[in-house]
Amino acid sequence: MRSDDADGTRRPGDEVFGSRSGSLAEYVRGTAQSFLVPKPVGLTFEQAAAVPMAPTTALQGLRDKGQIKAGQKVLINGASGGVGTFAVQIAKAFGAHVTAVCSTRNVDQARSLGADEVIDYTREDFTRRGRRYDLILDVAASGSLSARRRALEPNGTLVGVGAADGGGMASIVAGLLEAAVLSRLGKKKMPFFLAKNSKEDLIVLTELIDAGKVRPVIDRTYPLTETAEAMRYLETGHARAKVVITV
Repeated sequence: MRSDDADGTRRPGDEVFGSRSGSLAEYVRGTAQSFLVPKPVGLTFEQAAAVPMAPTTALQGLRDKGQIKAGQKVLINGASGGVGTFAVQIAKAFGAHVTAVCSTRNVDQARSLGADEVIDYTREDFTRRGRRYDLILDVAASGSLSARRRALEPNGTLVGVGAADGGGMASIVAGLLEAAVLSRLGKKKMPFFLAKNSKEDLIVLTELIDAGKVRPVIDRTYPLTETAEAMRYLETGHARAKVVITV
């Protein structure tokens, strides 16, 4: 921080982090009351920059929309991306039995994050295994939604993450409509949501990180001068977890 906060809770030199609209700025204006929280002690600034939005999405999807409980069978569809890598760890922190779905090259990574089981989607379709889950966090949003619904327990919940497949607003609207129709059939729930910035959730995540239960996974780090290259890499769809740009 470069100046005192209005309520006196922060001082120049305090290490803080948070989430605001916009990106790639050297400075951001705000207050501790609005969005800033102390940076997790064990993280570098580069690691902390990878934290705010992806794990907030995972936390809100699992806890708020999915109502996750200890002992539940939870499947993370898309476990190698930014949201997915955090979701595996957060679900484990809640005491769930976690199955991660990812590609061959990310199987070991998913296991290292604590997944109890890992399904390589290039070799096996989790919707055809005959196994049922209490909660599915659908980050990848690939294939048939009705097929993914069949992988739920009778009272299970499938949480769709808005625009997870990069489809933008059209993807969000289509997902909302299909989920609304399928949710009327039986007791299976299919909420579809967009994450929101939350200072309170950042505090929860900081506690999990400081406790050693969650850690950010960074695939690559680029200097600001190579931002275009970083964006090209992201557009390939092969980035693991997070890509960070240093300013």
